[in-house]
Amino acid sequence: MAIAPDPAAAAPVAAAPPRPRTVEDELLSPVASADGSTEPGWRLVSTPDARTDPSPMVTPRRVVTQMVAALALVLVVVAALATFAAGRLAEREAVNDAAAAADLIAQAVITPLLTDELLDGADGAAAPLDRVVRDVVIGDEIVRVKIWAPDGTIVYADEGHLIGRTFPLSQDQRDALADPRTIAEVSQLDQTENEFETGNRLLEVYRPVWTPTGREMLFETYTAYDVVSERAAELRRGFVGVTLSSLLLLVVLMTPVLSRLLGRLRDVTRHRERMLERSLEASDAERRRIAGTLHDGPVQELVASSFAASGAAEQAARRGDAELAGTLDRLAGATRGNARALRSLLVEIYPESLSGADPTTVLSDVAATTHGRDVEVELDVDPSITLPEDEQRLIHRIAQECLRNAATHAAPCHVLLRLAREDDGVTLLVADDGPGFDPAVLDNPAVGHLGTKVLADLASDAGAELAVQTAPGSGTRWRLHLPALGAAE
Repeated sequence: MAIAPDPAAAAPVAAAPPRPRTVEDELLSPVASADGSTEPGWRLVSTPDARTDPSPMVTPRRVVTQMVAALALVLVVVAALATFAAGRLAEREAVNDAAAAADLIAQAVITPLLTDELLDGADGAAAPLDRVVRDVVIGDEIVRVKIWAPDGTIVYADEGHLIGRTFPLSQDQRDALADPRTIAEVSQLDQTENEFETGNRLLEVYRPVWTPTGREMLFETYTAYDVVSERAAELRRGFVGVTLSSLLLLVVLMTPVLSRLLGRLRDVTRHRERMLERSLEASDAERRRIAGTLHDGPVQELVASSFAASGAAEQAARRGDAELAGTLDRLAGATRGNARALRSLLVEIYPESLSGADPTTVLSDVAATTHGRDVEVELDVDPSITLPEDEQRLIHRIAQECLRNAATHAAPCHVLLRLAREDDGVTLLVADDGPGFDPAVLDNPAVGHLGTKVLADLASDAGAELAVQTAPGSGTRWRLHLPALGAAE
C-alpha cells in the first residue's frame, strides 16, 4: 500500500527574516572612502608621550642637584685645563732652565778646555775634556754632550762611537752658528745622530763655543725629559690645590646665599600654589554663580512663560479662535526650546555631575546638551566602570567637544556615545552618521578651527590615546583610550 507523502514534510522550510538594521549598526559599520574602498585604520591625533608644557618644575632639590652637578663639571674642566696648562708651562720652564744650564756649562766648564787640536781631531786632544764632562757635566739631568765642527762632524761626544762621524746639521744648528745664540727645544730623537739616545723625548740645547784662537764649534747637551714631568707634577699639584681651595671657599661663601634663595623659592612656590588654588576656586565659584543666576532667573521665567502661553492657547481654543491658539502654541514651543537650550548651556558651564557621580550620569548630562539641536544621542555605558575624577573630567570634556562638533558640522544626525571596558583600559567611542570629512585636513587645519587641537591636547596631557576614523560621506568616529589605571572598579 502506497503511503501518501506528508505535506508538511515536503514543504520547504521558510528562512528566518533578517534582523532589521539598527542605527547602531549603521554607526559602527566599516567606514568607506569616496571611491568605495574600506578605510580600516584609525588616525592617531594625540601624542600620549608628550606634554604641552614639558618644562620641569623648579624645586629646591632640583636646584641643589643642578648646582652640585655644575660644581663637579667645573672641577673636571678645571682639572683638565690645569693638567694641560701645567704640562705646557713645565715644558717651557724646563726648556728655559736647560738653556740657562747649557750656557753656564759652556762658559765655565767647556770653553776653557777647547783647543784647535780638538777641532782638528788630533789623538788624545779630547781626553782632558772627556774627564771633566764625565765628572762634572754628565749626571741625572744631562745625559749626553756633543761638540760639532761647522761641517757637521762630531769632534767630541761622551758616547765614543759618535766621535768622528759626520751628520747633516739641522736648521736650528745652522741658525745657532750663523747667528750666535742659544736654541733649546724638545727633541723627538728621530734623527740618525740620536741612535744612541734612549727614551722618547729629550730637551736639546745648542749654542756656539770658540777655541782660544777664535775657531767656532757647536756645543750641544741633551737633558732627560723627566725634568719636565717632575716640574709638571709640581705645577699641577699647586695649581689644582689652589683651584680646589678657591672653589671650596666659594661654596662655603655661597651656601648662606643659596640657602636664602632656596627659602625664597619655597615661599614663592607655596604662594603660587595657593594663588592657583584660589584662582580655580574663584573660577568654579564664578561659574556656579552664573549657572545659579541663569537657572533661577531666565530659565524659570522662560518655563513660566511657556506655561502661560500654553494656558492662553487653551483658552483661545475654547473661544474658537484657532489662529490665535496656533500662534500661542508655537510661542510656547519656542519658549520651551529656549529653556532647554539654556539648561544645556548650564550643564556646559557648571557640570555638577562631575563631582561624586558615575560615568553614566556624567555622559547623560553631556548628551542632554544636544537637545533641540537636531542631534539624537544613543547612550551605551558599562555601569561597572568607575573612574577617578581627573579621568572622569577628561571623558566629559572629550565627549562634550565631540558632540559639539557633531551638532555644528554633522546635524541632523545620530550619535552613539559608548563607554566600554577593554582588557588594557577603558575606551570612549563617539560615532555619528554625518557627512564626515577628509582626514587629511587634520595636517593643515583652517585658521581658527581649533577643535581638533583642543581634543588632541586634552588627551595628550592626560597620557591617553585619541584617534579618529572618518571619510567624506561616511560619518566620523572619535575613540579615546585610557590606560588600565582608569579601569579599576
